[in-house]
Amino acid sequence: MPPKTWGYILQESIRSLKRNGWLNFAAAGTTAVSLFILGVAILLVINTNFIAGSWGSNVEIMAYLNDGVTGDAATALRTQILTIPEVKDVRFISKDEALAGLEQQFGQNGQLQESLGGSNPLPDAFEVKTTDPRDVDGVASLLGLMPGVSQVSYGQGVVDKLLELTYWIRLVGLAIVGLLGLCAIFLIATTIRLTMYARRREIGIMKMVGATDWYVRWPFLLEGVILGTTGALLAIAILYFSYSTLTSKIMETLPFLPLMNSSLVLLQLFAGLLATGAGLGIVGSLISMHSYLQT
Repeated sequence: MPPKTWGYILQESIRSLKRNGWLNFAAAGTTAVSLFILGVAILLVINTNFIAGSWGSNVEIMAYLNDGVTGDAATALRTQILTIPEVKDVRFISKDEALAGLEQQFGQNGQLQESLGGSNPLPDAFEVKTTDPRDVDGVASLLGLMPGVSQVSYGQGVVDKLLELTYWIRLVGLAIVGLLGLCAIFLIATTIRLTMYARRREIGIMKMVGATDWYVRWPFLLEGVILGTTGALLAIAILYFSYSTLTSKIMETLPFLPLMNSSLVLLQLFAGLLATGAGLGIVGSLISMHSYLQT
């Protein structure tokens, strides 16, 4: 289209936006709320997955050995464990090393061994790490069946709960966002429908003198895009400042809790929200125009 036509489209869109101020505010506000909740839900899922992945990568399987498994027998058992495809690393921990670790952890400084009368009741063990945290259950089961292994323990329950929490956050978040998204589409469609109704005679004259349907549609389509994009920009601004403040506070009070702070991931999220806002505006516009023009 020539620049003069684009100028007309932009001018008509701005005039329509000025005409229905409160409705435009409500449409953009509802879009902002729905996209903000969408962003919060996505960030919750990303961070839950990030925490589960960080903690899951540190999940260790402790395979405790029988008293007679030492020397060559322990070496052979380590070699057998390494043949399991899902195993990434195996480290032997002697009973003396385990006792020294306990003393260091609880600050006993040799008092623990003295209280045990110089004996060490702890068994030798293998510390086993898997390539994928989801493989821990299967590897632990295989270790428990190996001769020379008396007991197997691991902390997989924490990761399972985090993954389950991620699923419910995603499910509830999508349900809420879907409802608010429909409300945003309805308000944008209502706003544009009222504008078209107020200009119905002008639109009729334009059609009579030969204006095409798309020539009539473009100003209203641009109006919907502006409303949706404005709501998305509001949501992005609130989400950015609130997330930055929240993560800095959490990192100060809970430094052991890993949180996602990748600028690239946030940029991709904000770009997706902006595109979603524009899409909501387009859908709302098309719904309203269908009542007046033949598609």
